[in-house]
Amino acid sequence: MSDPRPGPSVRAIPEGDDRERLICTDCGFVLYDNPKIVVGSVARWDDKILMCRRAIDPRRGFWTLPAGYLELNESTRAGAEREAWEEARAKIAIESLLAIYDITRLSQVQLIYRARLVDENVAPGPESLEVALFGWDEIPWDDIAFPSVRWALGHEKEVQASGDLTPRTNPPPDALSLRPATPQDL
Repeated sequence: MSDPRPGPSVRAIPEGDDRERLICTDCGFVLYDNPKIVVGSVARWDDKILMCRRAIDPRRGFWTLPAGYLELNESTRAGAEREAWEEARAKIAIESLLAIYDITRLSQVQLIYRARLVDENVAPGPESLEVALFGWDEIPWDDIAFPSVRWALGHEKEVQASGDLTPRTNPPPDALSLRPATPQDL
C-alpha cells in the first residue's frame, strides 16, 4: 500500500534558507540533498599498486582504484578498508590521507587514502571483473575509468618522490592531468 502523503515534491526556498530545496507541502519537511562522500585508497604492495577492472557501470571494463560510497555510521578510514575488501578482497592498512577531491559536477567529495596491502592475496569482488598489482610502467593508462584515478596515482607518485604527506586536491583546470596521462607525465 502506498503512502497517501506526497512527501517532498515541491521545489522552493525554505524560510531562513538561500537556495531551493524539495519541500513537503503537507508537513513542511525539507529534504536537504547533499553531496555524496566517496572513500578509497591507493594501496601498495612493495612498488606495485592495486587496481580493479570495473564489473559495473559507469565505465564497466575500465580500471580504477578500490573506492566507493561511504555508508551511514561509517568512518572514512573504515569505508576505504571496506571498499578494498568488497572490490578486491584486499586487506589494507591505512597510512595517511592522500587527497581530497571535489567532483562538483557529480556532487561528490572523494577522500583517497594511502595504504599498504597487509598481504598480496587479492581477488575480484562482486564489483570487479579482475584485480591486479601494477608497477608504474604497467598501469593500463589508456583504460583508466575516471580522472580522479589519474590524479590519485600522480599524487601518490609525488608523495613517494618527495616524502611530503600534505593531502593533495584537484589539479588546476589547465593541468596535464585533464588529458590522458602517460607514465612520463606523472
